[in-house]
Amino acid sequence: EISECLVGSEMCIRDRLKCLSVAGSDCSGGAGIQADLKAFSANETFGMSVITSVVAENTTRVLSVFNVPVEEIQKQIDAVFEDIHVDAVKLGMLPTAEIISAVADKLNEYKPSIIVCDPVMVATSGDALSEGGTVSTMREKLFPIVTLLTPNIPEAEAISGLEIKNENHMEKAARIIMDMGVKNVLVKGGHLTGDAVDYLCTPEGVHKLACKRVDSPNTHGTGCTLSSAITANLAHGMDMLSAVTKAKNYITEAIEKSFTVGKGHSPVNHFYDYYDLKGTVL
Repeated sequence: EISECLVGSEMCIRDRLKCLSVAGSDCSGGAGIQADLKAFSANETFGMSVITSVVAENTTRVLSVFNVPVEEIQKQIDAVFEDIHVDAVKLGMLPTAEIISAVADKLNEYKPSIIVCDPVMVATSGDALSEGGTVSTMREKLFPIVTLLTPNIPEAEAISGLEIKNENHMEKAARIIMDMGVKNVLVKGGHLTGDAVDYLCTPEGVHKLACKRVDSPNTHGTGCTLSSAITANLAHGMDMLSAVTKAKNYITEAIEKSFTVGKGHSPVNHFYDYYDLKGTVL
């Protein structure tokens, strides 16, 4: 919630919903922590970050991955929670089983009410971002505590063990992952052709979310941005279906109104609602 006060002729914000991203960084600014903070802000929440890995990447490739020592990740989490109330947490790149376990232990300690997990395993460029053994540790340590899991098709295949070639497979994979103990699952269909179709599996049933696919190469950071937008929407008190639907509309327009940055897959335009492509404030 936001409470406002007047100071002289200016309005100040005493409190604002606060979202924390625990993820890797992207020095080119399109994905990871950088995308998460932009999406939090665009969806009217205050963003905070815990960096798990420093990734040297751009729109064409990943040059290197440097994982932050586990103790430093834990201290970052402590630093946030001991001082600030966290309304929702988004989990992104957790590159090793040890980091997954440490983050899960800290979340069990602080018990945030909303946890959205985007199981980042591969960058848009196709480069791997996680080591072997992360899926089993994720299933054991994270699945019981996350509010929503948001795998894309390759990630859903790795988790469910099912090869996904069509929408029926997507729905089946979502149900399989739900049976592993996850409260809600969103399987994203960006890797298929045709309309942009996602399947949201909740205790109330399965929801097919479809919209026209935007023909654009500017998809760097789409998964990070979508999951962060969902996190912000849940922090605002939306139900799961409404939070995911609103976030899907947001990412669709962010892709549609993107602009070229770099030589490869450019990032989405997180702030399309605030300024146009010429930089004019709306």
